[in-house]
Amino acid sequence: MDLPGQPSVRHFDHCPWLFTGQATEEQRLAQREVQRAVVGDTGFGERCYVAESAAVFPDRLRLGNDSYIAAHAYVTGDLTTGTDCTLNPFTTVRGTVALGNGVRIGAHTSLLGFNHTISPDLPVFRQPLTSRGIRIGDDVWIGSNVVVVDGVTVGDHCVIGAGAVVTKDLPAWSVAAGNPARVLRDRREQRGRRGEGVDSGTGAVISDPGMSGAPAHTGPAGVISAPGTSEATPGSGDTAPEHRTDHAAPNSRPSTATSPDGARRHPLDLAGFADTARSQVAPLLERCWDGERYVDRPGAAPTVRAHCDAVEIADLLLSAVPEQLSAEEHVGRLSRLQDPKSGLVPEFGEPLPEAEADGFIGDGAALYHVLCVGYALDVLGSGLPHPVRGVQDMTARQLTTRLEALPWRTGAWGAGAWIDSWATAAHWNLRHGEPGNATTESLFGWLLTRADPWTGMWGTPSAEAGRLQVVNGYYRLTRGSFAQFGLPVPYPERVVDAVLDHSRDTRYFGASRENACNVLDVAHPLWLSTRQLNGYRTPEIQHWAEHQLTALLPRWHPSHGFAFGPGPGPEPGLQGTEMWLAITWYLADLLGRSDELGYHPRGIHRPEPARQGVRRLN
Repeated sequence: MDLPGQPSVRHFDHCPWLFTGQATEEQRLAQREVQRAVVGDTGFGERCYVAESAAVFPDRLRLGNDSYIAAHAYVTGDLTTGTDCTLNPFTTVRGTVALGNGVRIGAHTSLLGFNHTISPDLPVFRQPLTSRGIRIGDDVWIGSNVVVVDGVTVGDHCVIGAGAVVTKDLPAWSVAAGNPARVLRDRREQRGRRGEGVDSGTGAVISDPGMSGAPAHTGPAGVISAPGTSEATPGSGDTAPEHRTDHAAPNSRPSTATSPDGARRHPLDLAGFADTARSQVAPLLERCWDGERYVDRPGAAPTVRAHCDAVEIADLLLSAVPEQLSAEEHVGRLSRLQDPKSGLVPEFGEPLPEAEADGFIGDGAALYHVLCVGYALDVLGSGLPHPVRGVQDMTARQLTTRLEALPWRTGAWGAGAWIDSWATAAHWNLRHGEPGNATTESLFGWLLTRADPWTGMWGTPSAEAGRLQVVNGYYRLTRGSFAQFGLPVPYPERVVDAVLDHSRDTRYFGASRENACNVLDVAHPLWLSTRQLNGYRTPEIQHWAEHQLTALLPRWHPSHGFAFGPGPGPEPGLQGTEMWLAITWYLADLLGRSDELGYHPRGIHRPEPARQGVRRLN
């Protein structure tokens, strides 16, 4: 029942964003009944609202937290939304439609995720229906009276002007309008005064709600309010560099470093840094030798990884082996660490890890040892003496079962790390002469069909960590799979967009908060993706790379190397040194200047594929 002075149900149906803050307990109970009465396979998140006057007859409906369906909306078919999604009054959503997070759909707009065939031998009303589905990315604003037809993908951060008819895919950050809709510009381009711009011919006014006090929702026809943003890149804190799609090669060398406003600065002395590091390798390695084995830094316990890092550092800077042992002794020590039966390498003093039901392990240091021991032996001119049996014997069905069970929603980094280890073991097995099988091909088939078309990645971001798990997991996953096997990554432009967004997260990239993992896990995906692109967002990528190098090179500790990061691992050691030296190469190569370093990674962080394809080389 509506009380005097309280908003009515009719009011909430047309202004559902008011419901959470203003509804009475009786109205809340009534809304729960409305949701329970929706037929079909349904699921509603927290603080959702479905208008009583809406016609909601889905086959399947998943409404994310803080999402609503307003008055007189018409919903059928299969609709999935992320969080904070809006279906405003009189919207129509039919067929198969998937919305990302923060999608605003204006009044009288239609998302039609189905179609009729139109062969001439049958009346139209007897033609079968088809459905390719509609996909809308994150942070998308759709004005009033828009029509989006079946099969269309709308990328992240798009704005679509009132009255548009969208018949083709729209790339991320597009501002589009017209019939048929066309891309007018990139949303990150600066137009007019900050916080407001009118796109000629669209009827869409883009305004900052902070200027008028309006709520962050789609208002009257064609007025699209951006929640908490203006025309600047979200979360950047600065005006984003101009987005260009010219044909400058990703590794084209700038003659001198420039800031976003074009001011000239003194170029980075990459050659001088490399010469300094090269001259100090010997005391750096001697510092981390306890007389018997390598430690990451003085006072730490010896580890398998420390020995491998020492080998990689000496190879990288000196093209030699660490002088504490001869080449034969290095190969012998590392080779003897591998268990002949399983092919695994346990940590010093730890038992051999137990295999799971499918024959391979799930976590622990032995997973990374597949990478570091294998590549340390590789740069020494040798290799693992035994195959990794749990990977060689795994069937395609066992692999896909394991892939489905990995923690993609809660631990994408761990999922990516597991794939990195499994795929690297498959590589060593092929190198070892084991016959190839269809399981490795199944890995790539699974990955290609599970990549998120909005980000090109695997896994789910979270409010607590943002994209950290997803981006870091992407690096590990693609390093061992697509990069190592010389195969193209899916959706490279989307990867660049997602990674650059993540690089502006000040929790990980601000006020000297960077650590080696987080920077590498941005630098490598940018480098890998740009191999498949032609100048896409090159100025922004190079600006980020230059900024990182400018901050990184002064962190070198004389004769001690690099620390892993200002957070965990603040002391210089082998792990931080090995990783940052590789990162320096990737950042320099993004600027087209890696040749100035005079070194080239050959181990875990090698830029070239270790092999081409998934078959055994003869």
